[in-house]
Formats: sequence, C-alpha cells, structure tokens
Amino acid sequence: MFRPLSVYIGARYTRAKRRNHFISFISMTSMLGVALGVAALITVLSVMNGFEKELRERILGMTSHAFVTGSDGTLADWKKAEALVEGFPRVVSTAPFVEGQAMLNQGSRVRGTQVRGVDPALEPKVSSIGDKIIQGRFDSLQPGSYGIILGKDLAIAMGVGTGDKITVITPHVTPTPAGVIPRLKRLTVSGVFEIGMYEYDSALAIMNIEDAANLFRIPGKVTGLRLQLDDVYQAPRITRDLLHSLPAEYRAADWTYQHANFFRALKTEKTVMFVILMLIVAVAAFNIVSTLVMMVTDKYSDIAILRTLGMSPRGIMGIFMVQGIVIGLIGTLLGVIGGVILALNVSNIIAWIETLLGYQFLPAEVYYISDLPSELNWNDVTVIGITAFVLSILSTIYPSWRAAQVKPAEALRYD
Repeated sequence: MFRPLSVYIGARYTRAKRRNHFISFISMTSMLGVALGVAALITVLSVMNGFEKELRERILGMTSHAFVTGSDGTLADWKKAEALVEGFPRVVSTAPFVEGQAMLNQGSRVRGTQVRGVDPALEPKVSSIGDKIIQGRFDSLQPGSYGIILGKDLAIAMGVGTGDKITVITPHVTPTPAGVIPRLKRLTVSGVFEIGMYEYDSALAIMNIEDAANLFRIPGKVTGLRLQLDDVYQAPRITRDLLHSLPAEYRAADWTYQHANFFRALKTEKTVMFVILMLIVAVAAFNIVSTLVMMVTDKYSDIAILRTLGMSPRGIMGIFMVQGIVIGLIGTLLGVIGGVILALNVSNIIAWIETLLGYQFLPAEVYYISDLPSELNWNDVTVIGITAFVLSILSTIYPSWRAAQVKPAEALRYD
C-alpha cells in the first residue's frame, strides 16, 4: 500500500497549492484542531497531576505512610512492636500515637473532633505537623500539661485562641451515685495549626501522647505506630510485606487505604477528563475525513489517469492515506510540543494573565491552593500522542478506500 510512488505522490499532493482553497482551509483547520486538542489534554492532565501531588503532600504531612496497631486497636508494648518494625529494611522511622474521637465544648459551642496524641520529640520523624503551627509552639505539648493544639478552622468555630480553656468530652463514662456521666477534661489551647485541607483544619486536635492515653483511659498503651517508608508510592506493597513478617497479633494499613475514596475519586475524575478532552481530539481527527473526501472528489481525473497507467487500487488508497497521516502527524507533534511548553510554564502564564487583568483566579483568602500547580507526566504525553495519531490514521481509511473505488472510465467520461 505505502509503496514509494504512493508516498511520493501523496507527499506532493500535501505540499501542492490546491485549486480549491476551501480544501486547504479545511486541512489547516483539521491540523490545528488536532494540535489544540492534544495541547489542551496534556496541559489539563498536567494541572490535575499537580493538584493531586499537592493534595497528596498535604495529606502525607498529617498522616503517616503506614501504621501498625494491635488486633484490638491498641499496642500495650509498643517498644516491642517498634523493634520489630524498625528491623524491616523499607521502614525509615517510627513514632507512637494515640487517637480517639471526642467532643469540644466552649460555652454554647459544641464540635466533634478527632484527638491525636503524639510525642513532640518523635512526631517530626513521620509527619510535618510541627512545621504547620501558626500560633503557639509544638514542643509545648509536654506530659501533664494537658495542652491541646487545634486546627485553624476548628479554633475559629469554637471561638478560642492560644491560652484559652476548652472542655474535651470523651465517649468514656464515669459511674456515679446519680448515674453515669461523660468524662470531661478542661484543657488549655496551646497552639493552632493550618494544613490547608479543611478535613484536618476543621476536625483535628493534637495533644501530648501521655495526656491523650490518660484521657482515653489507656494509660501505658498507644493506639499504634506511625511509619515513615523509603518510598511513599510503594506503600501498599511495603505494608503488605511488612504485615506478612509481623506476628499474627499485629495489623497494618497504608495511607492509600486510609484515603482510598479520596484518591479513587481523583483517579476517576482524571479518567473522565481524559475521555472528554480526547473526544475533542477525535472530532478534530475525523475532520480529516471531510478533508480527504473533498480532496478525492477534486482529484477524480488524476485518480483515473493513475489507474489507466497501471496503479493498483491499493496504491491509490496509499496516496490519500499518506496525506491524512501527514496532517495527523504534524498536528500531533505541534500539539505535543505546545502542550509540554504550556504544562511546564502554566503557573507563570497564569500569573502573567492575572497581572495583566488585575484579577486573581484563585484568591488565597478563598482557596488553600492559590496557584495552578503542574506536574508533567511523560507517560500521559506518550499515551495522548499515540492515541491522537492512531485516531488520525483511522480517519483516513474510509476516504482512501473511496478513492480506490473510482472507475477510470466513468471519471474520464466527460473530460
């Protein structure tokens, strides 16, 4: 099909100035449509990758790569578990934690929260919470101080700041002659943190690990060990291997399991966006069909002459497929180059547009992520480029086949 003569004539038709300028316009439109679709798809997926990376880093700033706990949800001898875990080659560091649900009360304000007890000396090994303190100090959480550090939105909702008192109500009850009453503890707000994710800033409170253990009535115990791994993206496999090497009374989970729904939603959104934008590329690619159909009509006489000179139908088909492939290839290459350039510079481009218009698209006082992060994934670029090119090739088959069916006698009857 793609013999040298077919390739030569097809390339010559592609370069030639056409008598019908409308066909030239449609060819250029098809090429630019493919280029714009590919560039848009690469840019949008890169921005979505950037947002996913930003959110993942913020989540991992508060949650560990993995955690180990006992079968009953606590560890009585966490030092023993720590020795077992730290002997595993993929574990970088560990830190114990205590976690439980509670309610905060301040005046008439009541709010549910997740209380996490940490060791200020060990916690920086597995999370960056100490770097997110905007009021107070992280090392103020000393044993017996019964201080508490609240998320920014939680502190605002409760109307408290550093130095204020707040009441913590746990689900544990205390029996009295008058009946059972909830366990209450008056704590001092010793700081405020801001992660930049509402899930944490509105519903998380940090305490000293010993104070939290006493509060939840597990003195001397911890909920589990938080782990820092050498490769966060291999956390599911490393956690699975670790679990197999630990005694049966332990269980473990990784960060992807803890936030499975969130990252599944991100993946689904990315897939849907890929399909939607690929439809734009498909529409542009199949514009090549109309281009080639009009070109075949315009070249009826030439096709008939080539057939009378002995060119086979497959050779005729190859001529027009070459033209469509050249249009699709150039459009795909232009789109890939433009998309890569846009993806690598989208933050600077948006900043320049905001300066030019005097308007901020993502104001910092409204959005936690106030710029457009971008992370170019070359695998995405490869898939997009190959898919666009394949769609371009498929769009050439029908009009090329129609050209191969032209009968020389009928085409030359009135010439």
